[in-house]
Amino acid sequence: MKPIGYWLNRADKALTCYMNGMLEEFGLTRIAWQVLNVIQDSPEVTDTEVLSALAANADIATPAGAVDTVVADGWADRPAPNRLALTPDGRRRLTDVAARVDAFRELSMTGISVDEYRTAVRVLERMSHNLDVATSAETPCLMVKNR
Repeated sequence: MKPIGYWLNRADKALTCYMNGMLEEFGLTRIAWQVLNVIQDSPEVTDTEVLSALAANADIATPAGAVDTVVADGWADRPAPNRLALTPDGRRRLTDVAARVDAFRELSMTGISVDEYRTAVRVLERMSHNLDVATSAETPCLMVKNR
């Protein structure tokens, strides 16, 4: 049996590869889609809040570049300096993308019960918490805080 780290990395790569391919026709990547979801969930969110929300998902340059992309492509705009909001067209297009994402989630959950999924998430959350607590402030690791 391969260790959990192998499967975490493998699952993340598989999720990213499949989502990037699925979202390509919309001009999005997995991280750009995540940026849009943060903006959707928190209207007029700041860039700092978006980057903080996605800190565990990628190095800081990746979501920052995705912010620039979603603004340039008309998904979001800046109603005030350092603030982001979905455009009406971005909101409409995001609704279209949601149907694809739902199908992706259904595919990725094939053969996995809701209870199994919840157990997996709880175990990973506990592992992360255990390691966050054990990591000293001097260790150069990304500390992911529970939200």
